[in-house]
Amino acid sequence: MSGYQSPDDLKAIPALIALAPVEANAFLAFNHAVERKDGLIPPKYRELISLAVALTTQCAYCLDVHTAQAARAGATREEVAEAALIAAAVRAGGTLGHALLAQRLFERHCGEAET
Repeated sequence: MSGYQSPDDLKAIPALIALAPVEANAFLAFNHAVERKDGLIPPKYRELISLAVALTTQCAYCLDVHTAQAARAGATREEVAEAALIAAAVRAGGTLGHALLAQRLFERHCGEAET
C-alpha cells in the first residue's frame, strides 16, 4: 500500500459511518447484499470478481479485504493470479475500446475545425 494508506485506516469506518449514517447504512446494506453467501454465484467466485475489480480500480483497501476473503473462501494463488490477468486484459481491452472512441471523436472535431 502507498504511504498514505494503511490497513489501520479501516478502523476509522465507524467514525465515517457516524458522520453520514443514512448514506453509509445504505451503502453497507448494498455491500452486504452483494456479499451474501446464498446467491447463485458462490462466495469464492464473488471474491475473485471483487478482487479483479479491486485490481482495476486500484483500491488498496479492497485488495487487502478481498484477497483475505478469497483465501478464506478457498481460492488458490493460481486462481488469484488468473483473476488478476483477466482483469488486466479486460482493462487493456477497455483502453482499446476508448481508443476507437477517441478516433471517432477526433474525426468529428477535425470536421468541426474545418467549418
